[in-house]
Amino acid sequence: MADGVDEGVAETVRPRLSYPFAEGPGQGQAVEIAPGVNWLRMPLQGPLGFINVWAIAEDGGYAIVDTGIGGPETIQAWREAFSTSFDDRPATRVFATHMHPDHIGMAGWLTRKYDCRLWITRLEFLTCRSLAADTGREAPEDAVRFYRAAGWDAEALETYRARFGSFGKSLHALPDSFRRLRDGDEVVIGGRLWRIVVGCGHSPEHACLYCPELKLLISGDQVLPRISSNVAVFPTEPDADPLHDWMTSLARIKTLVPDEVLVLPAHNDPFHGLHARIDHLIGGHQRALARLRKRIAEPKRVVDVFPFLFRRTIDDSVMSLATGESLAHLNYLLVRGEAVRTRDENGVDWYRAAA
Repeated sequence: MADGVDEGVAETVRPRLSYPFAEGPGQGQAVEIAPGVNWLRMPLQGPLGFINVWAIAEDGGYAIVDTGIGGPETIQAWREAFSTSFDDRPATRVFATHMHPDHIGMAGWLTRKYDCRLWITRLEFLTCRSLAADTGREAPEDAVRFYRAAGWDAEALETYRARFGSFGKSLHALPDSFRRLRDGDEVVIGGRLWRIVVGCGHSPEHACLYCPELKLLISGDQVLPRISSNVAVFPTEPDADPLHDWMTSLARIKTLVPDEVLVLPAHNDPFHGLHARIDHLIGGHQRALARLRKRIAEPKRVVDVFPFLFRRTIDDSVMSLATGESLAHLNYLLVRGEAVRTRDENGVDWYRAAA
């Protein structure tokens, strides 16, 4: 699971990918990986350690793609980058692949500091605004029922209540306007055409940026080389089927972007081997679904299926992400009539394979 967890659905042996760069940039440094395209890293707490962001040289300054999480460490890293690597040339615009705080957290700071526009898909912008509005709010009863139904105990529910509304704390105040990106848009950045390729499942309307001339794909969290992105169901849409959206999106990207590209992911290192990685990501979820079908021959709660889907121990820090991803797999089976769900007198859901 990306965005705070270093592994998602357990994977078998990964495909052999190639990594052309021996090491990544240090804080405040930029490494040019193609003409005019620079790789930077912004700090993150937790096992991931950093997020990759990108700066594309164009007239007047640099177009920034993804921003890092909001906070003083990231502000310092950006200040160092602009002063030491960019000769104090400004940001000309900011692109966000999607609305998770490590990708959009500094967008408000950058766009205000340099008086430039945020470019993002509409669903990502509006979803981010909606989640940020929960800051300081008490956990809604709908959400508490959602996690109780998943099998959470009283202690876990109390922890959820205490932590609810923290999303906005990782963001500088969002810009009040944006430039909309749509699937299939062709945008000139740095004098070269970049095509917008939208995927969903990990987030509502995730934008990848593909440059045919440079043979580059800025993949955000849509395709990562060593970890799998979190694909989850949330309390706001408890019957969603994001796993279907995710696998369909990955298969579609394989038809739109050639295997020869250098993939520039948000986490880990740039790599070659896009199609093999896509096949493996889809296959990993298909294998997880096969395990799940067998394990729910006897009724199980959501919390009971964690060991069948994840290699790591699920603790409080990742409980909600693991619950959401487990539900994504269970909902996938429910939608296709391969599983049934019943709710007991305590409000807890039990899942079993359809007869």
